[in-house]
Amino acid sequence: MRKRILTALLTVCLLTAVVPGANAVSLLVNGTTITNNVSLQNSTTYVPIRATTLLLSPGANISWENGQAVVRTSNLTIIARPGNCYIEANGRMLYVQDGVKLVNGTTLVPIRALAKALGAASVTWDGNTQKVTVKSGSGTIESGDKYYDSNSVYWLSRIINSESGGESLKGKIAVGNVILNRVANPNYPNTIYDVIFDDKWGVQFQPISNGTIYNTPSEESILAAKLCLDGASVAGNSLYFLNPSKASSFWIVQNCTFVTTIGNHSFYA
Repeated sequence: MRKRILTALLTVCLLTAVVPGANAVSLLVNGTTITNNVSLQNSTTYVPIRATTLLLSPGANISWENGQAVVRTSNLTIIARPGNCYIEANGRMLYVQDGVKLVNGTTLVPIRALAKALGAASVTWDGNTQKVTVKSGSGTIESGDKYYDSNSVYWLSRIINSESGGESLKGKIAVGNVILNRVANPNYPNTIYDVIFDDKWGVQFQPISNGTIYNTPSEESILAAKLCLDGASVAGNSLYFLNPSKASSFWIVQNCTFVTTIGNHSFYA
């Protein structure tokens, strides 16, 4: 009898034990707490798109259409397709490093990306309590038509396409990161166009020499450009890249700090 009781108690303990990291994160939205389907994954808090959206924007309509979650309000449309590394909000492309997830029929997205799409006033993280606090704001993100400078998209998508047309989306973003890192660096010109066509120390990018910079970019190259302009970063502070199997000069390898390899390109700072 005693053995059966001990066995039963052990079973209960195993069933109710808290798995490290599971359900340890909570979300507070406008004073209401959500814990179900809220999780911390690779330092990113994932939340259920339906429950979170309805607290931030109570009048929103959330539906499942053609394999993706769609949020609609009077002035906002959000599209989140499981597996994609971004969500689309009013034409804005918001990067999701580990992708949109579908778990037991629930679409999960990073809280910061969703809050940005919904125009939240603030998102704060309390490491002591493992809690994310979000407060409603404008209710919508500025549209892509207004946010993206057409000239920036035009040239950034073309250099991405001509330098990394055969690479993955992540590889394309990485090339875009190099261009924008140079724009932000005082040692380089301060516009996308001028960085691409910079010839102070010789032509910087082969597509300028062979003319492929003028080719029409693919849809994915345009997407990569918009993701970069909206803050997507996969190549750190890289200022250079090369394909080691095709490079004729290894000055970069010998003089710069290796950052990462994505696809066929190695990136250096």
